[in-house]
This record gives sequence, structure tokens and C-alpha cells, in this order.
Amino acid sequence: MDFKLEIPTALAYFRSLVHSDAGFPLLEAAASLAQDDYPELDIQQVLGDMDQVQSRLKRRLAREVDDLEKLRVLNRFFYGDLGFSGNVNDYYDPDNSFLNVVLRTRRGIPISLAVLWLELAVAVGLRAQGVGFPGHFLVKVQLPEPPQGQVILDPFTGESLSREDLLERLQPLRTPGGLPRGLTAPDDLLMHYLRAATPREIIARMLRNLQEIYRAQGDVPRLKAVQDRLDILLPEAGELSRP
Repeated sequence: MDFKLEIPTALAYFRSLVHSDAGFPLLEAAASLAQDDYPELDIQQVLGDMDQVQSRLKRRLAREVDDLEKLRVLNRFFYGDLGFSGNVNDYYDPDNSFLNVVLRTRRGIPISLAVLWLELAVAVGLRAQGVGFPGHFLVKVQLPEPPQGQVILDPFTGESLSREDLLERLQPLRTPGGLPRGLTAPDDLLMHYLRAATPREIIARMLRNLQEIYRAQGDVPRLKAVQDRLDILLPEAGELSRP
């Protein structure tokens, strides 16, 4: 009797990754988004590359330091030594969303850079989370030791953002119907928009970014491939998410 080993399709593999919120593998799910454009992509190689980067960072933190120093070391390593930054010259290139390419070119958009940065932050023990801020994905770190507080970072540049910076970024929403009902006080607005994004929400935002790019390009086959993934990721949305 002949036994055939069936290799799952890219879509079936994606389904297996995102079927449950328990232990949702953010890095692996994000890396898998590139499989429609790079069908021969070895996801395990991408994960292995990140493991090596993590090991390099951990060697920088061989001695015990507080979380604020960990954050400083991480940012110097990620944006300085490794040279990651935002792709200001070709922001809407779909490759900016594909982690295999971002790891190679060191260029990306806020959310793809954030996924890599968050993987490193959590690996060194930082309480870091993604933030689905309007217009520009952010990351935040909770510092338990003095000085206690929350640090908000722009993953596109690595710069920390003040309360005033964040409120300024919300200014375009201050139009009729632009803000959630009842939210006008600055602190209430920040509390609402700085809520931590779940891994599922992060993947959905990455897919919607690609959806907008392909729609603008009139690329129907790629647009359908993205929509198929959104239907799997957010089945309750159903036809509401279709263009």
C-alpha cells in the first residue's frame, strides 16, 4: 500500500495557526502571510532566523538589569545594530508586510516592525504589547519598577511618544462622527485608543493593510487571497469584510 504525505496548503496551514486564541502564535501567523506571494517560503527558517536574533539580544543582557535598561538595550540593538527602520521610500510595497522580506531588508511598516520588536521584547522579559492606534500601529511597555509607568513607542522609528504626541495624532479624528460617542476628555481618549491589541487583531490589521494595497492596485487575485485569509481569521465578520 502506498502512503502519500499530504502537504497542507498555505490556507490550511494558516487555518491551523489561527483556529484558537489560546496560545495564538503571532510570529508564525504573521510570517505565514507571505506564502501567497512566496509559495516556497520556509516558515521554520523565518522562525529560526528570529531565534538567532533573540540569542544575540540575550547575550547583550547577560547581566541582571531593570526593565528600563532592557528597553534601552533592545532599541539600540533593533534600530542601531540591526538597522531596522521604516520604509519611507516605498511605504506601500506589499513586501513591507512580509516578515521574511523585512528580516532581510531591515525595512518595514509600523505593524511588521512591531511584530518582530514585540517578539524580542517578550523574549527578554518585557511586558510589551501591540497597540492598534488609529493610522499608525504602536507598541507599549509597562515598567513595574521605578520609574513606574507606561512607555509608548513608534515602531517605525523607535521613538517614545509623549501624551501630547499621542493626542496630536488623534487630532484628525476630532470631526463629527470621528470619535466614539461620549469620548471627548483627553485621558478617556488615550485609554480607549491605547488598549492592547490581541494577536488576532494584529493579524487582521496586517491583512487589511494588504487588502487596501491590492485594492488600490486593482490586483484581484491577491485581493481574493487576502480575503480568504480574513474569512478564516474572522469568520463572524463574514461578508461584511468583503470589498
